[in-house]
Amino acid sequence: MSPANKSKKGKRKSKDSGKLKITKPGGAPPPLPPELRSLDTEWWYTFLHKRTESGGDAPSDEGEAFRYFFRTSRPTFDYICSIVREDLISRPPSGLINIEGRLLSVEKQVAIAMRRLASGDSQVSVGAAFGVGQSTVSQVTWRFIESMEERARHHLVWPGLEKMEKIKSKFESDYGLPNCCGAIDATHIIMTLPVVDSSEDWCDSAKNYSMFLQGIVDDEMRFIDIVTGWPGSMMFSQLLKFSGFFTLCEAGERLDGPVKVSAENGDIKEFIVGDISYPLLPWLMTPYEGESLSVPMANFNAKQKAARMLGTRALSRLKSSWRILNKVMWRPDKNKLPSIILVCCLLHNIIIDSKDELLPDVQLPDHHDTGYSEENCEQVDSNGK
Repeated sequence: MSPANKSKKGKRKSKDSGKLKITKPGGAPPPLPPELRSLDTEWWYTFLHKRTESGGDAPSDEGEAFRYFFRTSRPTFDYICSIVREDLISRPPSGLINIEGRLLSVEKQVAIAMRRLASGDSQVSVGAAFGVGQSTVSQVTWRFIESMEERARHHLVWPGLEKMEKIKSKFESDYGLPNCCGAIDATHIIMTLPVVDSSEDWCDSAKNYSMFLQGIVDDEMRFIDIVTGWPGSMMFSQLLKFSGFFTLCEAGERLDGPVKVSAENGDIKEFIVGDISYPLLPWLMTPYEGESLSVPMANFNAKQKAARMLGTRALSRLKSSWRILNKVMWRPDKNKLPSIILVCCLLHNIIIDSKDELLPDVQLPDHHDTGYSEENCEQVDSNGK
């Protein structure tokens, strides 16, 4: 069983092509029109006015309203625009998008895509809020995702030696876990599938069709490794073993940093923490189980739980920020869904890197995997024990 393979081929012609005009690339791109030479803000006030007129909920402060709808501050939004600007202006074959004689600015394209990801609303609903058609929302969103996937990867990488030392230092000072490098957890992205694709491989333990996302986060809940594309019917331990991260760790090519010495003169190698859904391994520490735990065991469990909850909170924050991952997706292309998930993780990290704060009323109150019971993996590596 292998993950869905992504494909960027076979783009369909837009249904509202009567309104959509595309300039085909040929030689050097044409000079940018005045509305694209500087940052466009008109779209924002038009969007906000529509929301106000329709009686939609939004903070009264303009800056907070912007974060409410797009999850980022305006400076962070402008930074994201700078990442994708070149692609959204000139990437063939689509060229510049022209709606009823007016070019869609890069800012408006990014806003449409981010609103679609942030709200999880239908393409028709998002299009109505921006005065464009459903097919335009679809095209713009996918162009944004392709560009971010290619150009923003540097926001989700395994830390270098210097950065990892800072992460380990923070885990030790905050949780009393020396040489801890991160926390691991996984969540289900729920979807509906057409009958022809409704394979039992994709039907999970809660009787939903879903795709898995596994994430490892650092001390700031930043994703430093993810794996997705695999069916939600798998066990957490299976998902881990199919990941590139597991392969690297088992080969001694990851979590292979300096060994620390404990107060009892024992070696402490680099490790991550996870719950009982994961196997106990030399580089993955799970809690002690049993009713009559010694005081040191109980103390370790308390510290381990506090640290591993970073993974749980990160996935909750991801799904609360980018609601497209928290709602039931209607018949998504399983080849494209991993790209959507990756870009949401990239945006999650960019918000952290930019030191933006998520508004409290955007946070989801429930666990990121509501309706799923905790698995218990009984696999124990003697070296891990």
